[in-house]
Amino acid sequence: MGIFDWLHRAEKLKAEEQQAPPEAGLRAEVIAALRTVYDPEIPVNIYDLGLIYGLDVDEESGKVAVRMTLTAPGCPVAETFPGTVQCVVEAAPGVSEASVELVWDPPWSADQMSEAARLELGLL
Repeated sequence: MGIFDWLHRAEKLKAEEQQAPPEAGLRAEVIAALRTVYDPEIPVNIYDLGLIYGLDVDEESGKVAVRMTLTAPGCPVAETFPGTVQCVVEAAPGVSEASVELVWDPPWSADQMSEAARLELGLL
């Protein structure tokens, strides 16, 4: 695939994102917050990397529960990273309380990355 094909694909993805109706409410705020957290080894945010397996948001109470994984069980930040994610989510506007559960099943794979993340890493 040539450079012009890559550029065309990136422009197409950007146009599709702009046409999609933006998600509103607390869930959108939480997703935006999650997109500010980057995997320490891969230069992609954890949401687009596919590390977020579940996101339960109670709009009324502001409580958020996150189920997430890491790219590998032996990840050196396994003990501290969930706390980092929790702090970022709790700082999102409208969030009153957040909990983060680290899970390993199913194991993470590159198939869980968004198309934008794959494009960013040159995997498309």
